[in-house]
Amino acid sequence: MDHRSDRRPPEGVGPAGAGPDADPRSGPAAGGPGADPGPGPDSPGFGGDPEARRLAFLMHAAFFLLLGASLTRFLMRHPGEARTPWIIALSITLAVLYLLGPVLGSRPTPRRVAWLGVLVVVWMVLVVLAPSFAWCAVPLFYTGLRILPPRAALALVALLTAFVVAAQLRLATGFDPNLVLAPPAVAAVATAVFVHMRRQAVRQGELAARQRELIDDLLRTRRELAATERREGTLAERQRLSMEIHDTLAQGLSSQQMLLQAADRTWSTDPAAARRHVRTATGIAERNLAEARRFVHDLAPADLAEGGGLEAALYALAARESAQAEGALTVHCHVEGAPAAPLPDRVQSALLRIAQGALANVREHSGATAAGLTLTHLDDRVVLDVGDNGRGFTVEPAGVRGHGTVRGHGIPAIRARVRQLGGALTIESAPGEGTVLSAGIPLAPTPSTAPPPTAPEDPA
Repeated sequence: MDHRSDRRPPEGVGPAGAGPDADPRSGPAAGGPGADPGPGPDSPGFGGDPEARRLAFLMHAAFFLLLGASLTRFLMRHPGEARTPWIIALSITLAVLYLLGPVLGSRPTPRRVAWLGVLVVVWMVLVVLAPSFAWCAVPLFYTGLRILPPRAALALVALLTAFVVAAQLRLATGFDPNLVLAPPAVAAVATAVFVHMRRQAVRQGELAARQRELIDDLLRTRRELAATERREGTLAERQRLSMEIHDTLAQGLSSQQMLLQAADRTWSTDPAAARRHVRTATGIAERNLAEARRFVHDLAPADLAEGGGLEAALYALAARESAQAEGALTVHCHVEGAPAAPLPDRVQSALLRIAQGALANVREHSGATAAGLTLTHLDDRVVLDVGDNGRGFTVEPAGVRGHGTVRGHGIPAIRARVRQLGGALTIESAPGEGTVLSAGIPLAPTPSTAPPPTAPEDPA
């Protein structure tokens, strides 16, 4: 079969654009219209992102366009030749084989490698019969690079490049160094670009995997932190509830117990006094019931919930303690100054609980006949003083509990409340000289006040 007819000058466009009116470096091997835009979604390490799918679509379209252009050119240049049916049949076979590639999957399985081998062999036969089909080389470069291991892929690229060079030399009218050197150079650049893209994709995949691991670690850490905060919140709430119960329900129940015991002792000898004790115990029970209901709602002190603020609640507390003592203890209340802004609810609640706890200690342990509540509003803090004329005691350092004490939760609970608000607690007492308890709570600074000074807590 005579192949010299493909060497005539009128056929001037070869795989590298050889011919009298074209630059040899403008063909597909130089990245022209037939150049492969890059690997598709079936390439290992590139992933199935939309951009890769678009590039794969362009690459496949370019292959079929180049194949159709090569066949059309051959039929126009060589109509009626004996090899024409073979060229048409091989072109259709090459197109069908190329279409089967995505069906076989993206992994380099033996069946897919065999498919690539058959595809390359059919293309080589076409190039031997009609050198202009070398235009389809670059899409085959990338197909081989996607499927084969690196060394085998490089060997395939070298083989395809040799066929491209041979086809260009057959179509050229004379020897041209560009036709020999340009295709290998372009093939090397295309291969380097593909390898670089693959490595970048692998690195991006590793980075994405690492980011997923970091996100998983972050989510796990957040869950652990949330669980820890819930546990700490539960413990803090338990401590708070224990202080609330001690300062309200427990004190009320203790008072009821003493009143009922006194009524039982005087039931026969002094029925009127016994009835007074019972009525007082009934009043305390009603108050405790109100506190219990308040616990169910929002755990706010019942005196504060009734309105009037902290001052009204302290006055009511003093009157109630005096009435319950039936003359044995008189409690006075005094307020100095006025707050520049309403006290926060938590400060009001804490000060009322401190007053309740301190008066409970006065009633049960001091033997006092008079006690006083003094609430002082300063620029940067509010101070609550609770004093009595009782028997007094020896003040021990904070955190030390006296030996032999039956009840020891009152002062520690008061101290804890003060510390929670960043305040300071001072206790002044001596045997036979009464006791003064002073709790100072700092307030948030306002534009007209300076930041509150930090006062160390008294060791007592």
